[in-house]
Parts: sequence; structure tokens; C-alpha cells
Amino acid sequence: MEKSRGTAASRVVAPRLSAVNLQEFDDRQDHAFRRGERYHNLRFNRAALDGLDLGEAVFAECRFDAPSFNEAQLRGASFRDCILAEAYAPVFQGARSTWRDVEFSNPRLGSAELYESGWQSVRIDGGKLDFLNLRGAKLADVLISGCIINELDLGAATATRVKLEDCTIGSLDLAGARLKDVDIRGTEFRSISGLGSMSGLVVDEYQLGLLAPLIAAHLGVRVL
Repeated sequence: MEKSRGTAASRVVAPRLSAVNLQEFDDRQDHAFRRGERYHNLRFNRAALDGLDLGEAVFAECRFDAPSFNEAQLRGASFRDCILAEAYAPVFQGARSTWRDVEFSNPRLGSAELYESGWQSVRIDGGKLDFLNLRGAKLADVLISGCIINELDLGAATATRVKLEDCTIGSLDLAGARLKDVDIRGTEFRSISGLGSMSGLVVDEYQLGLLAPLIAAHLGVRVL
């Protein structure tokens, strides 16, 4: 009985990802985007949204192929059942936005300002992000695979069933985060800050060896 409880306690719950539900598209060519507008069942090819104000806009069952979002204002925008392929933005402004049942493939983002955003069933596959700011965000069922992230800020975030698979991360900030089943096994990282908020993080034995000196220093333990 004791053994059974220990096995259950050590089990890591993987992200529960829903398939993105897309029907036949209306191929949109005019790219007339406006703040607060609703867009449904559309496909946008190489859409240039640079510098546009799309605050509070709603995108549902849409596909974006090679869009450019540089300095577009997506504050409070909502994306549901959407695919974004090869999205590009040196500056991506999506604070307090909502992402549900969304797939990113091979994004190229510089500073991705997504603080206080909400993510539910989101997948990022490949690509590179210089700075992913998820401070204060709420994440549930998120899979990031094969991605290079120079700086990942999860400070004060709430993350449940999040997996980083075969990623390379420069610095990871966990200060004040609340984590449950956040699995970074097999991901390379250079540094982690916010060691007091590591409860709920899942690492492998090799990563634990890398973390040991940092944890010892955080606890005031001297190894002589």
C-alpha cells in the first residue's frame, strides 16, 4: 500500500492538449485588421500586422501563415483554435492576451511581452524566442518543444502541466511562481533564479547535479 502511494505521488501528469479545430477557410487577402474586431474561420497568408492596434480583437478558428506582428498591439486579444506558422516579431506585445487551443510552429520572436496572459492547451514547436515574458501568467496544458529561449520569465506565474521538451534555455526565472507538474527534463539551461519557488518542478538526475551548487548556496550550505 505504501509503495502504491509513492508511485502515484511521483507520477508526472503530462500536458493535456486538445486538437486545433479548423474547418474550411475563407482565404482573407485584404488584411483589414482593427481593434476589438472579431475574426472567425479565416486564413491569413503573410499578413503584415506591424504596428497595428489589435487590442481586444478575437481570432477564432484562424490560420496565420508567415505573419509579421512586429510592435502590433495585442493587449487583451484572444486567440482560440488557431494555428500560427512561422510568426515573426522583433517586438511582440500581447500582455493580458488569451490563448486557448493554439499551435505555434517555428516562431521567431525577439521580446515577447506576454505577461499576465492566459494559456490553455498551447503548443510551441521549434523556433527561437529571445525573451519570453510570462510574468504573472496563468498556464495550463502547455508543451514547448525544440525551441531556443534565451530568457524565460515565469516569475509570479501559475503553471500546471507544462512541459519543455528538448529545448535550450539561457536563464529561467521562477521567483514567486506556483508550479505543478512543470517538466523540464531533457531541456538544457544555463541558470535558474527563484530557487525558493522550485516546488512542482520536475528535473532529471543530470539537471539535479547542475542545480545542486545553486540549491546549496540558496540554503546557505557550504560544501568543503
